[in-house]
Amino acid sequence: MTTFDERETAFENKFKHDKELEFKVNSRRNKLLGLWAAKLLGIDGSEAEAYAKSVVASDFEKPGDDDVLQKVLGDFKAKNVEMSEHRLRKHMDELLATAKQQIMTEVNS
Repeated sequence: MTTFDERETAFENKFKHDKELEFKVNSRRNKLLGLWAAKLLGIDGSEAEAYAKSVVASDFEKPGDDDVLQKVLGDFKAKNVEMSEHRLRKHMDELLATAKQQIMTEVNS
């Protein structure tokens, strides 16, 4: 194997690793979002966990965060929970930072 081949393999492995971490962070963020939203919707216990899983699953509908955003906003609207899109996006950004910190702590442990 040449040095070029070794470098190419290393870059491919790093790219794969980075994409896996990105997926884990986004999934964790969506779970945290689901648990937070469940609390605002008056859902607790195992139903809150199930709701959080449904928020995570909603991320597989379309690329990007809009599918998650629309699901949670729709659920808030259905239950008359006051929430603006801007406020929800801001909270999603905050949870993304929290999720990244949690995942990186787990990876480095």
